[in-house]
Amino acid sequence: MRISIIIPTLNEEAILAETLRAVRAEQPFEIIVVDGGSTDGTRAAAGEADLFLAAERGRARQMNLAARQARGEVLLFLHADCTLAPGALRAVERCLRLRSVSACCFEQCVCDGRWLYRCINWSASARVRLTGLVYGDQGLCLRRQVFETLGGFPEVPLLEDLLISRKLRKLGRIIVVPKRILVSPRRWHRTGIVGQTVRNWGLTALAAAGVSPERLARLYPVVR
Repeated sequence: MRISIIIPTLNEEAILAETLRAVRAEQPFEIIVVDGGSTDGTRAAAGEADLFLAAERGRARQMNLAARQARGEVLLFLHADCTLAPGALRAVERCLRLRSVSACCFEQCVCDGRWLYRCINWSASARVRLTGLVYGDQGLCLRRQVFETLGGFPEVPLLEDLLISRKLRKLGRIIVVPKRILVSPRRWHRTGIVGQTVRNWGLTALAAAGVSPERLARLYPVVR
């Protein structure tokens, strides 16, 4: 399977080049960086990418644009502050050969060794297994054909990952493959581990209760 990795960015100069070097080592078919109007050196830092796209700001819109340009049979949506453990792409290939599987993601590993982060890692995988809801920093992977059937990500300001997960659950299983995705702890360090975790859980609960992504976006500041 040819895997296209799609990385949406907004002012990711500090971390993007390192992410691209790490991801390139996994030998994907292509890497696409799609930028939402960065004002720093993100474009220069994207030199390792196969394709750099400029898009209207909004992660869902950015990822949909990149997906239309991608040439792989599999799309892997990856945050700029995440990298993949060795063998991750091969594990995706094995998983998506199963027709009963609609999508997969990775075992989250926040790069901080404190025990609270280990609890966050465990709960992330448990959430996917119990509810089929994938957060974007777990690395959503699915067949291009499935993505197109669903019409791509809902172009909302927030929670596009959870909304597409709901649709994917109706098409088949969502699997956590036994490979880690290494996630920067910067959001937790900035906001505080308890505050960030409670915010994530609260947003998920409010979305499940029917609160619109537009309303939630006003409550959730962008933290990078």
